[in-house]
Amino acid sequence: MAVLGSSSTLLAAGDPSAGQAVFSARCAACHATTSGENKIGPSLASIVGSKSGAVPGFDFSPAMKSADINWDDANLDKFLANPTGFIHGTKMFVNLPNATDRENLPSYADQMSRVRQHRP
Repeated sequence: MAVLGSSSTLLAAGDPSAGQAVFSARCAACHATTSGENKIGPSLASIVGSKSGAVPGFDFSPAMKSADINWDDANLDKFLANPTGFIHGTKMFVNLPNATDRENLPSYADQMSRVRQHRP
């Protein structure tokens, strides 16, 4: 994971441990954190800073392909709060209504990204 991210500016107030718990409970069934490992949903490796519909090898909805959204903090927050309201026609249907969960999840992603970048 570079899951969800690679930006050190990601919602710095979030708790990476709590974010890991959120990912495990709410995201891991559909999303992988390893690059190239797509499940029901796309891999979230390095998703932060990327464009919507850009994960190689995943069959995105036409809505996601044409959304032309940069996955930054604000857009991730809006999408995770209400995926179908933010991108009409997305395949993503699970939301994170809790603002604290939406803050913690990118913190976990950011931490995982840094760990993977420093591995030999």
